[in-house]
Amino acid sequence: MASLVVEGAVLLGRQTKNQLPRILGAVYISKRNVSIEPASMKRGTGGRSSFSGIVATVFGASGFVGRYVCNRLGKIGSQVIIPYRADPYEVERLRLVGDLGQVLFFPFNLKDEESIATAMKYSNVVVNLIGREWETKNFNFTDVHVEGAQRIARIARESGVEKLVHFSSLNASPTPQHIYSKAGSKFLRSKYEGELAVREEFPGAIIFRPADIYGSEDTFLRYYANFWRRARSTSIPLWKKGEATIKQPVFVGDVAEGVIQAIKNPDAVGKTFEIVGPEQYYLSDLVDYFYRVMRFRKMKRTRISPLFLIKAYLMGLAPATPLYSLHKLEKEFVTDVLTGCPTLEDLGVKLTRIEDRAPWELKPYRQGAYYEEYLGEFADPEPPPTVSAVS
Repeated sequence: MASLVVEGAVLLGRQTKNQLPRILGAVYISKRNVSIEPASMKRGTGGRSSFSGIVATVFGASGFVGRYVCNRLGKIGSQVIIPYRADPYEVERLRLVGDLGQVLFFPFNLKDEESIATAMKYSNVVVNLIGREWETKNFNFTDVHVEGAQRIARIARESGVEKLVHFSSLNASPTPQHIYSKAGSKFLRSKYEGELAVREEFPGAIIFRPADIYGSEDTFLRYYANFWRRARSTSIPLWKKGEATIKQPVFVGDVAEGVIQAIKNPDAVGKTFEIVGPEQYYLSDLVDYFYRVMRFRKMKRTRISPLFLIKAYLMGLAPATPLYSLHKLEKEFVTDVLTGCPTLEDLGVKLTRIEDRAPWELKPYRQGAYYEEYLGEFADPEPPPTVSAVS
C-alpha cells in the first residue's frame, strides 16, 4: 500500500495519501490486492463534476486538436493525464478543462519508454495526437509518425489499455499524389507507415484520418489569411491556382466530439474513420471565399513561381515553427479522396459547415478590422460552391 502511495504521488504531483485514491479514480484497494477498475468507480450523471469511468492519457494535448479533445473529455467527467515535454507552463492552462484534481500532468519524452509507460499506467484510454508538419534535427517524420506511434501503441497494449485512438491523416498512402517531388509527400507516406505500425502493435486501435481541420488558432483558415503566405499584398500563389485541388475541411469541434463518440462506441474498435466535413470544395473557391470574408476586393490567385518555392525552402530551414515549407506545399495541394471508411456521421456527429464558422474565425483578419460598420453596411459574403454544385 505504501509503495502504491509513493508511486502515485510521483505520477500525480505529490498528492497526499488521502487524496490519491479519489484522484486516480481507477484504483480499487482491498486487503489482498490492488487492481485497476476504472468503470467500477463511475459517479454522477455525466457532467463535469461526475466521473465517467474514463481515465485518458492524451499525447499531444498541447496541440491545436488536443486542447479540444481534452476539453470534451473534461466536460463528461473524465480524468485526463497530459504528458508534456518542454516547459510545463505550455500546458498549464489545460488544468481548467476538467474538475478539480481531474487533470494531471506528467513530463515525458517520445523516445523514453519508461516515461510513456508511467503516463498511461492507470489509464483505460489513450489518445495519440502527436504529429508534425516539418522535420527537425531531433525528430524527423519517421521518428514521430512511425516509431513514436508504434512505441505508444505497444506500451498501451502491454499496459492493458482498453482503447487507443490514433490520429493519422487523410490521403495517407505509400504512393501519395505527387505535386513537386516524384515521391510525393513524405508526411503522408510516414502517416501511412504509422498506421501499419500501430495496427501491428495494437490491432484494436481506432484510427482517425482527418482532413484539414479548422477552428480557433488553426493552421488552415489562418494559414491562407497570413500575410506571409501571399506573394504580394494582392496575390496568393497556389498550385494550378487551386483549381485542381479538392478539399473537404472539418471543424475541430466535430473532431473532438468524434473522439468521444468513438471511445464510447464498442463497435468502433479496430476501425478506421475518415474525418471530413459535410461538403467538398475546390481549393480555389475556398480561398476566394476566405478573402471575400476578409473583404480583400483586389486579392487574386496566381500560380506558384520558382521564386516562391525558393522562399518555401528557406522558410523551412527556420529554427522556429515555419509557416510553410516544401513539405507543407507538397501536402497542401493533394486532393482529398475518401476510400469508403466510416466517417464522423457514422459516429453520430452532426457536422458543421465551413460558411457557418469562417466569418467568425477570420474576423480579426478583415481589412479595416477596427472600422465600426453600420448594421447591414456590408453584405454577407457569398458562400463557396460545393464540388457537386459546380459539376
